[in-house]
Amino acid sequence: MENNSRILERLSHSKFRNSFHLKQKDKEYIKVKGIDIIKSHAYDFINNRIKPSFIENDGKQTPYKGHPVFIAEHATATCCRGCIEKWYNIPKNRDLTLEEVDYFVSIIMDWIRKELD
Repeated sequence: MENNSRILERLSHSKFRNSFHLKQKDKEYIKVKGIDIIKSHAYDFINNRIKPSFIENDGKQTPYKGHPVFIAEHATATCCRGCIEKWYNIPKNRDLTLEEVDYFVSIIMDWIRKELD
């Protein structure tokens, strides 16, 4: 798997992916909840909405607002299995491994930390 800084660099060249940024209310939410809670939310969202091999509403399961992790998922192309297949070359027809889940959460969290700086 590609290292986090390399994939974030590649994603930054996509006009669509680079259009996502945390709003002030998202940053305040992170500050109130704490980064560890946000990370646990990222694990919940990836495990429940992205990890399975079959997702009935794939491509539509991640809202564009409402939680900082949702915005990060779109920015990092971890929002659906179609984007994961395109950007990370991981096929849709199998569950994500625990290692892949950890990898995607780490990318999401690195993107969030970058947005907070």
